[in-house]
Parts: sequence; C-alpha cells; structure tokens
Amino acid sequence: MIRFIPREKLSKRAREALDRAKRTLWDGVNPVTRKVENKKIYTRKKSPRWYDDDSTGIFVIACSV
Repeated sequence: MIRFIPREKLSKRAREALDRAKRTLWDGVNPVTRKVENKKIYTRKKSPRWYDDDSTGIFVIACSV
C-alpha cells in the first residue's frame, strides 16, 4: 500500500503527476451556461419554419379552379 504524503511535501513532478491524474474531460458536456427561453415574452427572431414557406402553392391551386 502506498503511504499518504501531503501534497505540500511532494516534489514538483509528483504534484504535476497527481494533478494530471485528477484532471478529467468534459465528456460531451458543453460548459457554457444555458438558460431556458421564456415562452411568454415576444421574440423578434422569425420562426425557422416560415423561412422556406412561400405560400404560392395555395395561390396556384385557387387560381386554377
């Protein structure tokens, strides 16, 4: 069993190795803080579903009748 040695008493290389072992990755988690949009407030951004809708299909069908 490895004896416990306080971090302050470890050598610089041993401290670096200990820090490297404790360091972990985010594993797919984005650390940027996100907040949920308030659904009650007005948003100026257009809804993405209206960008491609030109509504000419209904006009063509109505005129051809």
